[in-house]
Parts: sequence; C-alpha cells; structure tokens
Amino acid sequence: MAEKSRLSLNQITTANWSVAQAVEGCARHGVRSIALWRHKIEEAGLKASVCAVNDAGLRVSSVCRGGMFPAATAAERRQNIEDNFRAVDEAAALGADSLVMVVGGCAGVGIADARQMVAEGVAALAPYAREHRVRIGLEPLHPMFAADRSVLVTIEQALAMAQVYDAREVGVVLDTFHIWWDPRVEELIARCAGRIFGFHVSDWLVPLPDVLLGRGMMGDGVIHNRELRHMAEQAGYDGPIEVEIFNRGLWDSDPDKVLAQVVERFEQFV
Repeated sequence: MAEKSRLSLNQITTANWSVAQAVEGCARHGVRSIALWRHKIEEAGLKASVCAVNDAGLRVSSVCRGGMFPAATAAERRQNIEDNFRAVDEAAALGADSLVMVVGGCAGVGIADARQMVAEGVAALAPYAREHRVRIGLEPLHPMFAADRSVLVTIEQALAMAQVYDAREVGVVLDTFHIWWDPRVEELIARCAGRIFGFHVSDWLVPLPDVLLGRGMMGDGVIHNRELRHMAEQAGYDGPIEVEIFNRGLWDSDPDKVLAQVVERFEQFV
C-alpha cells in the first residue's frame, strides 16, 4: 500500500475547484501535494497561486501542462514555444517538481513532421528550463491520442527523446492510464531509472465511456496500479503519486466527496 504522504491531487480530478479551493481541500483531507493546471493558475493569478500553496505548506508535484508544439506554420510553432517559456516561468515560481509535457498531435501536419516539431520544440525549451531550474517531464500518451494530443505514444519514444539531455533536466512522466497496456511495460519502466519525474494513477473502465473524459477511480477498472507503482519504485522513483482523473461524472459531483474517495481508493489500490 502506498503511503498517503505520497498522494498528490492533480487538480483536474476536481476540475470545478479553483486553486484556492483545491488547496483548502488538500488541507482538509491531509493531502500534502498538489498538481496545478495552467488555466486554473491563470484564473487565480500566478502570485495568488504561489501564496496559496506556500501558505498551506503544499508541495507542487507538477504544473500541467506544457507542450502542444506542432503547428502548420513557423509563426504558430514559435508562438507555441513562447507559451512554453511562460509555462516554465509558472512552474519555477511555484517550485514545481516538473513541467508535464503533453507534446501535441499530428492533425494538420502529419505524424512524421509532428514528431520532428516536438523534438525541435523540446530542444528550444530545454536551455530556458535549465536556466530556471525546471525539469521537463515528457508524458507518453495512449496511442488513441496521437492525432490530437501526443505523438509520443510509448515509454520507449519518450525515453529516447529524453535521453538526448541531462537526466536531471529532461525525463518522463508515467501515467498508468496511458502505459498499462504495453507488453514491455516492466522492462521499459526499468529503463527509465533516474529519469522518472512523475507518476500518475487512475483506472481504465470497461467499456471505456469516453476517450478523454472516461477515466475511472482506482479500483473500478482493469489497471493494476499497485504493480505499476512497484515497478516505478524499483526504478528508483519515490516521489509524489498524482491521482489524475478526467471524468465528467466526477466533475459534476461534490469535489469534497470526490477527494475523500480519492484518499480512500489511493490507500486501497495504490
């Protein structure tokens, strides 16, 4: 059983909460870490967000998200990189463990070109992130998201891109929803030793009710989160474990009750 002290609330799980409300919820439920989303930081203001987490004594396990590099024109690609510079600034101000990168899909540009644009985008961002002491965490997504969200669809791909850089600066973020299916998952997680910057849990429901908004609470689906957590630990990861659940039903329910269930299921299934 994972210790509750490692639990981090990824803000998207209680999407209707503001930064202040999510921080207060963590305090009520004894959750010591939080992952903040950039649109919520923008709504609250960066300074207010920093004050909220600092006053509560919370660790910011990540800022979600950077990336989304591919675009049809050079001007658009430059705008995307500049937005990533701002994401680094936000992660630095919050003292986040890493900036999670959802790198972008191939729609409109083609998958080979999109992957090249991602590589170029990371290369442009890495020196700026290094200067601001922000770690870049490349998150491989399930292949069903290759068109619109991420052309990095396996741990192996993300690790190969990360290995171009210093292991203290660019690594991978492992989300069980995206990696559980890979027949080589144990081998690949082991190869990530020294580069795991984050670990996310949820569950894969059967049938999957929605591609994006159909994630389940741990224990309600087919993912063996605890086994995957053990694999990450064997590869040296001992940091926060984020519960990140995109689910419209949860968003439409009482966030305080959702967080109470998160704590219960985390202790039971992670």
